[in-house]
Amino acid sequence: MSIALTLCSALLATAVTALPAEAAATGHTGTAAAWEVKAPPGSPTAVVALNPADGSPTLTVRRAGEQVLAPSPLGLVTEQADFSKGLELSGRTTRTVTERYTSTTGKSRKRVARMTESRFRFRTAEGARLDLLVRVAPDGVAYRYALPRATGNVLREASAFTLPTDTTTAVVNAYRADNELPFKRYESAATAPAGGYSIQALFHTPGGYALIAESDLNGTYAGAHLTHEAGSPTYKVSLWNDEPVVAQGSLTTPWRTVVTGDLATVTESTLVDDLAPPSRIRDTSWIKPGPALWTWLAGGKTAGQSLAAQKEYVDYAAERGWPYEVVDAGWYFKPGEWEVIDPDWQTNNWMPELVRYGTAKGVGIQVWLHYSLLTDPAEREKWLGTLESWGVKGVKIDFMDSESQDRMRWYDEVLEATARHHLLVNFHGSTIPKGIQRTWPQVMTMEGVGGEEKRNNTAEQLASLPFTRNVIGSMDFTPGAFHRPYRPNVASDAGELGLTVLYESGIQNLAGTPESYEARPEARRYLEQLPRRWEETRLLTGDPGRAAVLARRAADGRWFIGGTFAGAARTADVPLRLGAGRWLVETVTDGPSGALVREGRVVRGDSTLAVPVIADGGFAALACRWQPGRTTCDS
Repeated sequence: MSIALTLCSALLATAVTALPAEAAATGHTGTAAAWEVKAPPGSPTAVVALNPADGSPTLTVRRAGEQVLAPSPLGLVTEQADFSKGLELSGRTTRTVTERYTSTTGKSRKRVARMTESRFRFRTAEGARLDLLVRVAPDGVAYRYALPRATGNVLREASAFTLPTDTTTAVVNAYRADNELPFKRYESAATAPAGGYSIQALFHTPGGYALIAESDLNGTYAGAHLTHEAGSPTYKVSLWNDEPVVAQGSLTTPWRTVVTGDLATVTESTLVDDLAPPSRIRDTSWIKPGPALWTWLAGGKTAGQSLAAQKEYVDYAAERGWPYEVVDAGWYFKPGEWEVIDPDWQTNNWMPELVRYGTAKGVGIQVWLHYSLLTDPAEREKWLGTLESWGVKGVKIDFMDSESQDRMRWYDEVLEATARHHLLVNFHGSTIPKGIQRTWPQVMTMEGVGGEEKRNNTAEQLASLPFTRNVIGSMDFTPGAFHRPYRPNVASDAGELGLTVLYESGIQNLAGTPESYEARPEARRYLEQLPRRWEETRLLTGDPGRAAVLARRAADGRWFIGGTFAGAARTADVPLRLGAGRWLVETVTDGPSGALVREGRVVRGDSTLAVPVIADGGFAALACRWQPGRTTCDS
């Protein structure tokens, strides 16, 4: 089966207004030539400047009269031209961009992006041209480079982010190809150790919080990460393994992005998606998010090769009302062996029977694949075509472990193929989203995080993710593994339950065993209420690395709330942002005996909720409009 792929102009309402070109600055006069890019009041301001001494470009970002970014280097170097210095401005045009789109996943469904864009046309003394595109939105600033003519491969970027010297905190994670190392909090941008960091770093600057990110990465470029020298406030942009980016003809780079504002603005931002290209899929009716029973932590290798076990998981998912069950590694291996593919897997496999069984019970089946099965075009078509013919709903593709340009090209090919075969996608061992879910909405979630199956997580990590990794896109943390002895909130079942709301994922892979849910009836009841997607997200309170409480609204108007806290036991004061009127709020907390306790109370939608939290714990809550006689928010 195939689908039409399109640039989605029919789905996108875009208003673009070009303003007259501004006079070009000429020569180096001894004072920096500077140009502002502004958006509506309350938005940050970007300032592009040329150093009078050497013609090197910089970007400064200000908000509310304070610096978010100090003057930060711009530019890149190709085989034939150095665009990091010796530049002169030959022209500038400015336009406004308004885009409306609907997201299949994420923190909100209906999106409106309003941005001011300036294109600065720079030239070197030799006549080579570099265009710098700068966009300013209410929630951030982004820039990218465009090379209108071929100048050879890109050797490196001069791009960097220099934080003001009085930046107070940094929440960063050391860079690794799978993006799974934990986040750590430092007292300032300069005090983080020297080394490489993932391009999802959060800083608290005088002008507000600033989350460094990237958007619109594809096979025309390589993934980037940050490099830092000890004691420096600057984080440089480095490309994969410092390898050249192969460029044939003109080239446009990914967006380098600073999501900025108060903590709520950053947490609720969709700027990374807003900067990405529109959906390439015309008909998205088959793309359906929702909770899943994930069988890897529940059953491991044994379950991966057992039809009987998988049918029992399907039964349990059906009883809970979860729309999916995920079969992990093992299903296409030779019976009784591991990592040896059965040569007769297309004709001698129990997966079609499981799909039929699940379909009869209203549960769709998703399956695990090693990415190497999808590198050869013919093999890729065989695997994906067969899975579609069986009725499989989605694929979990694992172990890419690279952000090279070649691997980005592979992503491009697999995204087109999975869309054509109507298969939902979960990438593991992967890059991080970077706007991919807007362009390819069948991508339900991505790992790129040290999730529940890892053993090095901390309570600090749990309280960092809502403000870093999960801001930029869906995150497959796989919460709900109550039976795991390695989770950092092991004493707090309420905290574990809260993660299923605190962390957004288009497919929320619930990692517990049926037995662990049955032993916790209040958790089971709450998980049965989880909606398939979120309409809106609001930060209620938080301190990156220490505490986070988010509320997410379902389509039926109910608000689900999840909170996590690092440190000592406390009574947390949670300011509600639910709307006017009276609400019934049911909290699930850790009781004195360790059992979960559900308590309902009627409060005003703008009141403050006092919630008891144990050490390194958390809570979950469900809120609905109160009316006389209503005693529960269960649907």
